[in-house]
Amino acid sequence: MISSPLSTDVLFHIGPIPVSDPVVVTWGIMAVMTLGLWLATRRLTIKAGPVQAVLEMIVEVIDGQIRESMQVDPAPYRTLIGTLFLFIFIANWSSLIPGVEPPTAHIETDAALAALVGGATLYFGIRVRGLGGYLKTFAEPSWVMIPLNIIEQITRTFSLIVRLFGNVMSGVFVIGIVLSLAGLLVPIPLMALDLLTGAVQAYIFAILATVFLGSAVSGEEGGKPEPQPPQKED
Repeated sequence: MISSPLSTDVLFHIGPIPVSDPVVVTWGIMAVMTLGLWLATRRLTIKAGPVQAVLEMIVEVIDGQIRESMQVDPAPYRTLIGTLFLFIFIANWSSLIPGVEPPTAHIETDAALAALVGGATLYFGIRVRGLGGYLKTFAEPSWVMIPLNIIEQITRTFSLIVRLFGNVMSGVFVIGIVLSLAGLLVPIPLMALDLLTGAVQAYIFAILATVFLGSAVSGEEGGKPEPQPPQKED
């Protein structure tokens, strides 16, 4: 029987704090990411091997997306966007492990990720534009828009939660229903489609986070093309 996607099983307690299954899986994913990336980057060489080449390709793609979306140097934002993408990608694909349910299929995980993006937007907006400059963005193009701009900040955070939760949870739920009714082999095509959807959702979440960051820093840094070196005259 498939349990409610809004409910979680408490595995143990740390003092008065209950620790649920999605939290344990999240800890496991973070541990795997930390250990894996440490092992992959501890011996970087000029002549890249297969693993280093893949990592460099991922970094180049992330930098390209940040540069294209925000028109800024990607270095300050690379760690956040890259970590979000890799975590959500691995979390969505963790359903390949028997008995593991993706933590992104639970709304509390998606809410935490969306809150992280919201906090980063606030941090980078104030860091780049200053507190006064960032607060002035809520009065653009007119002070009459202040309530609507505040509501926009809140609703787009909820849109991240609903988008990720709805897509991942629905995939897990549908596969569980088909599996309980039709047997082991029939849901395999649906599982393949679910994995593709999980990868796409990780990409979309990272892109939306980039767009939100870009809108926060656009007054000073974003939205302006990077300066080009002077061309030599013949």
